[in-house]
Amino acid sequence: MSLDLQITLDSQEILPPPFSIQRATLIQPLTVALTSPRIQLLILPVNSSKIQVSAVRESVRTVKLQSEEKKRNFVETVELQIGLKNYDPQRDKRFSGSVRLPNIPRPKMSVCILGDALHCDQAKEIGMEYQSVDDLKKLNKNKKQIKKLAKKYDAFLASEALIKQIPRLLGPGLHKAGKFPTPVTHADNIGDKADEIRATIKFQLKKVLCLGVAVGHVEMTEDELLANIMMSVNFLVSLLKKHWQNVKTLFIKSSMNKPVRLY
Repeated sequence: MSLDLQITLDSQEILPPPFSIQRATLIQPLTVALTSPRIQLLILPVNSSKIQVSAVRESVRTVKLQSEEKKRNFVETVELQIGLKNYDPQRDKRFSGSVRLPNIPRPKMSVCILGDALHCDQAKEIGMEYQSVDDLKKLNKNKKQIKKLAKKYDAFLASEALIKQIPRLLGPGLHKAGKFPTPVTHADNIGDKADEIRATIKFQLKKVLCLGVAVGHVEMTEDELLANIMMSVNFLVSLLKKHWQNVKTLFIKSSMNKPVRLY
């Protein structure tokens, strides 16, 4: 059993048993082991956020109203747009980090499993895309075909037994595309694993001081979007060298509408 929670607490407070955390300023996400079950916590100092929940809720409301005024024939994604300052991508360490959000921001994200016989059978049962070892061998290390496979899906899972064979079967194609598979065992539920990937977002600083990441969609409730945005922002700030001093602007926007400022 696993639960996903977001808990905010005073940085000087010690959590009561069965937690075991020393007095400290907690910035980075921690995994806290309980007697039972195991709960993943994102723990941040109480005054760490410079955006108010009520203000973010108003911005979420505005974004949802914008999308309702002119309905599209697809579900608009809600993106968090970040502008940074006091950062030199050439000299400062480029941060990279992933966080699993409480609500899946991209439910239609396509995930394919590169599977052994058991995982291919399980994929068939739940209607999940899959490629068997024989399918991969048929690509015959053809770079164009491998690139086509990488482009067809947003992410990949792979049976644990196949992970070491992937470079031999496909070369560096998936790795170059930033889509090297996440390993799964026979004890894992591949549907749940695919949803974990759909719920996980990644912040990565490249050469420019702006980032954009999908944090939801317009059919989510206000509360669902709010929870995703707050967790995304607080996690991003935890990655930054000077935390909020490195944040210049924060906006949210749906695919077809104007950005709404958060900060």
